[in-house]
Parts: sequence; structure tokens; C-alpha cells
Amino acid sequence: MQIFSDVKPFQFKQFTIAQDRCTMKVGTDGVLLGAWSDAMGADNILDIGTGTGLIAIMLAQRATAATIHAVEIDDEAAAQAAENMKASPWADRLNCFHASIQDFAKQSRHKYDLIVSNPPFFSGGTFSNSQDKNSVRHTIKLPHGDLLSAVRSLLAPHGRFCVVLPQMEGLRFREMANNYGIYSTRMVEVVPKQGKPVERLLLQFELLAKPEEKSQLIIHNSDNANDWSLDFRQLTGDYYLKL
Repeated sequence: MQIFSDVKPFQFKQFTIAQDRCTMKVGTDGVLLGAWSDAMGADNILDIGTGTGLIAIMLAQRATAATIHAVEIDDEAAAQAAENMKASPWADRLNCFHASIQDFAKQSRHKYDLIVSNPPFFSGGTFSNSQDKNSVRHTIKLPHGDLLSAVRSLLAPHGRFCVVLPQMEGLRFREMANNYGIYSTRMVEVVPKQGKPVERLLLQFELLAKPEEKSQLIIHNSDNANDWSLDFRQLTGDYYLKL
């Protein structure tokens, strides 16, 4: 999915994301997850690996009564996320913790109604030349088993856990989650353009197994970069400046 790699701040309709000190910039994956995650009735929300703070801030815009905690292991990213949160209209409901999720889960007494994560996803393959990007994109500092273990510990009994992952990684993650008593209840196949194969999965998990709802989201109708599908416009229109 598209990554907006410019170091300039990214302007949304109601907030701005500074990203010059974060390895992973604002991208379609994060925006999709922030817009799609079901925050209905959520009073306490946790964003794991918040990066720039984008998803946490998006959820603060949508869930107008929720307290949102965010966890980020990288020093510079955690500092910039905290600054982005402080500059947003919802600063009083946002809090960023500089910690690994493994340590945070051991120490936290909170249970969360909604947990979201745009997690590392390469569990193998060739490393890039950028060590910073490796640490974010590869599952070294956050193995998926550790992520699921933390979620199992922190999720409220009625809570929801939402992630975005490449298709094959998402399917593996979905199977792995069963071993932790976490079950996929909603899955959206994300297609970059009409006629193209599925690239990403948006997945929602719960602690109670139930029939999984499946659907598909197409982002573009054609090769025209501005030819967004109606479904994509409806999902992200409250955020993107030009939609």
C-alpha cells in the first residue's frame, strides 16, 4: 500500500501529523485501520506500535468519549507521537507510553475495549539497507506471538482487536491467533485497484468465537491516482483533506 514518504507534515482535515523523526511515515495501511476499526462503545482504546500517533489520533476523532493510550518502543517515534497528540484537538484524551508492548502488558492494570495495531509483518526474507526500517517492518522486536500474548492479557472480555497486514501474513496471523484464544470475527480483503489481487487484510478479533464476516474493499476504480472508489471515500472521507 502507498506510503507517503515525504518528511513534511501530513495534513488531515482536523489534525496534522509531523513525521520527520519517524521511520515509518503516514500511509494507506494506517489510515485504513484507523478509519475501519470498530470503536463503537469503546471507552478505553490502545494503539500498539503507534509510530507517528496517526491511528490513535484518528480514533480520538471518532470515539469522542474514549481515553486512548498508545505504546511505542522507538525513542524518536514515541516523542514525535506525543507531540502530535498534544497538538491535536483531543490532547486531553491521548497518552503515549515509551515502552515495548511486552513490558507494558506486564505492568498495565488496564483492560481495553479496543486494541489496534499496524504491526511489523516480515517474518523472513531479505533485509533492507535501513536498519531503522528493518526494526519496524520485521518481526524482531515484536514477534506476532508476543503481540497476541499482550493482546490476550490486555483485552477486555467484550473487547475487539484490529490489525492490518499483507494478505499472506494476515492469514498466518489469523491462524496463530486461535492458539491464543483470539478469534477472527471480521475480515476485509483490501484490493488496490479494480481487477487487481488482494494486497492487505483488515482483521478484527474477539475472545468469543463467532461466524466471521467477510467483505472486500477496492481503493481505486482505475489507474488514475485520484479515482478513489465510493467505498474508500466513505470510509476515509472524514480524514483525508482532498476527499
